[in-house]
Amino acid sequence: QERLVESGGDLVQPGGSLRLSCTAFEFTLRPYAVSWFRQAPGKEREGVSCIGAKDGRTYYADSVKGRFTISKDDAKNTAYLQMNNLKPDDPAVYYCAADPTRLPCERFEHLEIWGRGTPVTVSS
Repeated sequence: QERLVESGGDLVQPGGSLRLSCTAFEFTLRPYAVSWFRQAPGKEREGVSCIGAKDGRTYYADSVKGRFTISKDDAKNTAYLQMNNLKPDDPAVYYCAADPTRLPCERFEHLEIWGRGTPVTVSS
């Protein structure tokens, strides 16, 4: 069955860096936009970043702009989220999701396939 699997979550110190991966299984990721979300305890799920399938257009939430970078490698069937200068507000479970519609990905709609998340912890 079609699924996404996240990996790369870990415990890092404030100011540290982490690279998350989102790999597609049993389907080709190329025609999908990919979004990254995060959810911390007691908070709503937040759309962090996304990248379009056709033109590679990217979006970043204000809270991560300038620190996080999204990318997609269709040859590896994988999307990435490079996270730099991690802050105490960044800890959460991070999820990826795929959108086949080719609509602007920052709408965070029509998310057809979801991963189960990878946890990120920021602590001294």
